[in-house]
Amino acid sequence: MLRIGLTGGIATGKSTVADMLRTRDCMVLDLDPIGHAFFEPGQTTYDQVVQEFGREILTTGGAVDRSKLAAIVFADGAKRNRLNAILHPLILDVAEKWFAALDRQGGLEFAVVEAALIMEAGYHKQLDRVVVCWCGPEQQLERLIARGLSRAEALARLGAQMPIDEKRKLADDVIDCSRSMYETEKQVTALIGKLKKLATAERNIS
Repeated sequence: MLRIGLTGGIATGKSTVADMLRTRDCMVLDLDPIGHAFFEPGQTTYDQVVQEFGREILTTGGAVDRSKLAAIVFADGAKRNRLNAILHPLILDVAEKWFAALDRQGGLEFAVVEAALIMEAGYHKQLDRVVVCWCGPEQQLERLIARGLSRAEALARLGAQMPIDEKRKLADDVIDCSRSMYETEKQVTALIGKLKKLATAERNIS
């Protein structure tokens, strides 16, 4: 079974492509909500995050307010790195166990993990292939502002990630999400066909 990573810069269309894969019966695990779950009270990481960033990131009910935490880490690269050092090993361990559970002889041809920071975490080196979704920086900015972020907030988030051109250089496959949904769907269909052929070739070799 091929282990595939699906990534891209923020607001490039990654989630849309993941949904298209799911509707075509592909197995896709979204790692971002798993990372959010580690912020829940009772998790060891909850205590680590509160100790690192202070109780001012908590709501009155004691939950981590992710918007407050985001404002801190997107404004400070060192603090962002500390947060990633806490979360990334745990999230990637979940991904590895998910792949292992699916990987059996005669089973799936490929499975996909979806995450924004696959490249930044270095996880692309452990995967068979990485697919990068992309669009122009101007489109990313417009989409983020449409989601309710201020221009300054949007620029901070874009600046916190690896430039999309750098991600594309590391990609095995790319999906251009700058055009119509129809064009994106055509690329997704072609990608699935390609991955199935690669998986078949790998099985024949092994």
